[in-house]
Amino acid sequence: MSDDPALDALLRAKTIAVVGLDTRKTRPAYDVAAYLQSQGYRIIPVPVQKPAKEVLGERAYSSLQDIPEHIDLVNVFVRSDQTGPIVDDAITIGAEAVWLQIGITNHAAIAKALEAGLVATQNRCTKVAHQHANRPEA
Repeated sequence: MSDDPALDALLRAKTIAVVGLDTRKTRPAYDVAAYLQSQGYRIIPVPVQKPAKEVLGERAYSSLQDIPEHIDLVNVFVRSDQTGPIVDDAITIGAEAVWLQIGITNHAAIAKALEAGLVATQNRCTKVAHQHANRPEA
């Protein structure tokens, strides 16, 4: 394990809910989710703006609370001002970690997640962190 709890949570995760993932292949959420899926993670789409029944071959759900299985990490691709209720839902469903992607910050929501015992980070990219952690040493 590293000295980075968020990275450790990502590397331990098996199932990642991606809030804001829909069928638009040009969106960062799609690129990151496709990468994580290619690395062996189970991706569960939670489209926000453009509803979908399926994304990347996985059934999509309208909210975190609708997902019938345990979520290890909630990866968030929505505007900063929309993240509070998502973090609340992550706490409610018993997720282990919340990760707000690059450009997304909500200090109050992150503090609430940490207080509830979740690992939480913001303004970071799961794809970049995963690639960095798995790069061959020079």
